[in-house]
Amino acid sequence: MKYRMLGRTGLSVSEIGYGMWGVAGWTGSDDTESLLSLQRAVDLGCTFFDTAWAYGDGHSERLLGEVVRNNPDRNLITATKVPPKNRQWPSRREHTLDDCYPPDYVHEYVGRSLANTGLECIDVMQLHTWEDAWLSDDRWVRALEEEKADGRIGAIGISLNRWEPWNGVEAVRSGLVDCVQVIYNIFDQNPQDVLFPACREHGVGVIARVPFDEGSLTGTLTVDSTWPDDDWRSSYFVPENLRSSVEHADALRPLLPKGMSMPEMALRFILGETGVSTVIPGMRKLRHVESNMATSDAGPLGEELMAQLALHRWDREPTSWSQ
Repeated sequence: MKYRMLGRTGLSVSEIGYGMWGVAGWTGSDDTESLLSLQRAVDLGCTFFDTAWAYGDGHSERLLGEVVRNNPDRNLITATKVPPKNRQWPSRREHTLDDCYPPDYVHEYVGRSLANTGLECIDVMQLHTWEDAWLSDDRWVRALEEEKADGRIGAIGISLNRWEPWNGVEAVRSGLVDCVQVIYNIFDQNPQDVLFPACREHGVGVIARVPFDEGSLTGTLTVDSTWPDDDWRSSYFVPENLRSSVEHADALRPLLPKGMSMPEMALRFILGETGVSTVIPGMRKLRHVESNMATSDAGPLGEELMAQLALHRWDREPTSWSQ
């Protein structure tokens, strides 16, 4: 495992982190299996674990706390998120700070996350949605700075809406946030345009999420894939999105080097972006943990393949199903 700095935070994080949404809210999640997978990741050098209160109403946070307590000799970096008060993902232009993150509410949910994890301090506390318009009202950051001064949180971060990396650039330039979490993968390359350069200029760390495009970049989806009604993917992969996602993924197959899987190519593409501090694939199975962790040692892809993959950029606009 290789490590990178999370911007100016002073935190050294594993290139491959652990996205913990799936261990709490996706079909087939099992706590025993999840804890075994999380521990295997630790054993293989993973040090960055990203969760959120919204992942099972604190369930994922509780699992993270257990992992940290089981590894007192490891410097594991914890990250979680305050959910928007109106429970709307993504945020919309008309949402105000009082709709989403009034100060008393921010304090309340920092406390809830600390209680769920059983930790005295969470290393990275993020707002789970973001609008750059909220920069005009500094109550959100004052609340987080108060928590930081009290030693209850470390770095301050924001999680950017799907397919809107531009809607966070001003926050980066403001100097108020230490890191941003953004979707970045073979298809979603637009953070390269403005967001990543701004992060480099201002020393802001980048957490790359959704490396497999919610599953399409694993190469396992087909136009006939289905999920239970209570699984989030059933409302995301509506027919128009599923069909298009499968078509875009199939177009990548001729580029796969011999012996390389689609997930490996997807992760190593992301590692080729030096502005990314860590990438957080979701993992619930031991075999996925082991294969994903190994991509750090393998390193970035060759220049020729990176150039070919750059041509598969897929610019999308938020829709009613993009969540």
